[in-house]
Amino acid sequence: MIDWRLGTMGFGYADWAGVFYPKSVKPGDYLAHYARYFDAVELDTTFHATPPPERFQRWAAAVPDDFRFCMKAPRLVTHDLPLERAAGAMAEFLTAARELGEKLAVVLLQFPPSFSPRELPKLWTFLRTLPSDVRFAAEFRHDAWWADGMRDRAADVLAEHGVCWGAADYVGEPRDVRPTTDFLYVRWIGEHQRFAELNREQIDVAARLLWWKDELARITSTTAVKTIYGFFNNDYAGYSIATCNRFRESLGLPVKSQDAPGQGMLFG
Repeated sequence: MIDWRLGTMGFGYADWAGVFYPKSVKPGDYLAHYARYFDAVELDTTFHATPPPERFQRWAAAVPDDFRFCMKAPRLVTHDLPLERAAGAMAEFLTAARELGEKLAVVLLQFPPSFSPRELPKLWTFLRTLPSDVRFAAEFRHDAWWADGMRDRAADVLAEHGVCWGAADYVGEPRDVRPTTDFLYVRWIGEHQRFAELNREQIDVAARLLWWKDELARITSTTAVKTIYGFFNNDYAGYSIATCNRFRESLGLPVKSQDAPGQGMLFG
């Protein structure tokens, strides 16, 4: 049986007040409220800078034992430093992130669109420096990673180091999903800043989600994948809480009823 860990990218959105968060809930209590309805979240704030260890401790204390955090590696690692010099910054980040204990699930290496297969040798060297007690996923955005021949080479490098090839759904047709570990990491992102408000679904993505349901079912039926981490961005349909719940329902997974006035779902 697949362990599904589905949630949203971030949790601290003001537009969710009165829709997902009751107005009586203070922003400082948003994470604890979120964790009543979802068992995983992807943190984007870690991309901008490494939070102090105390913040990781507070996050861990706010959620149940079975809750899991996924998070982006700092941009210092994936964007700013040459990859051959990024091992120290990654180690510093992981020292703080380990304050989450068993609640730390996956660290995402989201590389910039300019990160091309020419960097594959440096990537191989960098991946060798990663510790074995933390799980990692890598997201590539340069088109050349999916060229004939390169897909297999890249997948082999990731598999050799136990790193998941993260799948992402932006605007164009989704790319094929390449399992390289015993877990998958999927990100439903959409077009950035396409919606002025983030409190209701504003486009119908039912057909897209059906494609993903079928694709993930195909992969899990033919591979050793045991866990799927999947996170929805508000930009995907307008309100990631509702879209995530919609996908959970399609999979036959339970969806907890919410205390707030509405769920922001427009499409049945």
